[in-house]
Amino acid sequence: MPYLIDATDLHKSFGAVHAVDGVTLKIEAGEIYGLVGSDGAGKTTTMRLIVGALQADTGEALVAGYDIKRQTESARSQIGYLSQRFSLYEDLTVLENIRFFAEVRGLKSNEWLPRCMEILEFVGLAGFKNRRAGQLSGGMKQKLGLASALVTRPRVLLLDEPTTGVDPVTRQDFWQLLISLVALPPASSTEQAAESVAVLISTPYMDEAARCHRVGFMNRGRIIAEGTPLQLRARLADRILELRGSPLRRLRQIAQQQTGVEDVRAFGDRLHLRVAEHKAEAVLSQLPAAMAAEGVTLDELRSVPPVLEDVFIELSEQAHE
Repeated sequence: MPYLIDATDLHKSFGAVHAVDGVTLKIEAGEIYGLVGSDGAGKTTTMRLIVGALQADTGEALVAGYDIKRQTESARSQIGYLSQRFSLYEDLTVLENIRFFAEVRGLKSNEWLPRCMEILEFVGLAGFKNRRAGQLSGGMKQKLGLASALVTRPRVLLLDEPTTGVDPVTRQDFWQLLISLVALPPASSTEQAAESVAVLISTPYMDEAARCHRVGFMNRGRIIAEGTPLQLRARLADRILELRGSPLRRLRQIAQQQTGVEDVRAFGDRLHLRVAEHKAEAVLSQLPAAMAAEGVTLDELRSVPPVLEDVFIELSEQAHE
């Protein structure tokens, strides 16, 4: 099966800054690929290269088989793009916004209305079709942006941090829409057969990254690690300890001083300790005595499976070094 997104060795510099430095992405139909990394890692620039908003210095990007540089319009016709900022027309209603994007993309008058209503039902905005976009909440604006991106039935969706700044419930709703989208069955026999989409989404949230089929960690313009969430978490298998007690700040200081402990981070009301390979048992046996000697309260110390936040921190430290 050919890749719907097939980008090879993309490079893009702005002066002395290498914003994208040799990025290769291969994403199949029916796949959600998460691009994660700190601000300035190159995620947005990578997406702009794939959508054709920027031209790569070197490298190539194919979208549904079309070269974005040489077959720009054909490639763009396969793409639905949602940028970080709400970029629709706030003076137009929800339905008018979607109609505008449908007609710009060439949908005929007898096609756009049923398609628009179908999409509005899908994203949960059918009851707000006559509300001005400027009067929508942040989460509803993002759903309208997604609806506008979907109106022409694109094969490829590029979503640049689509849930930043919205509440947790809306984030959950948005992801349910994405998961439903890639799992949609083919269209009925009265319509042209629909094919699965490929989704490339950038996100600052590790819980969202965990929902993706594959994840790429970006740092300084490069993808420094890639794999399924399970594969990435396996990097730190048997190397994460969870510690609860009080006072937390003092517990952290003591833990950081222990031989074999590489890093200590607060995770809510507890600490995650990353230990060197094969050092977990030694730390588990030695740390309680060290805590008792300092007169602090240790409620729990145990080995736990790593989460993507642990992996992200470890990769970021390695890249910095």
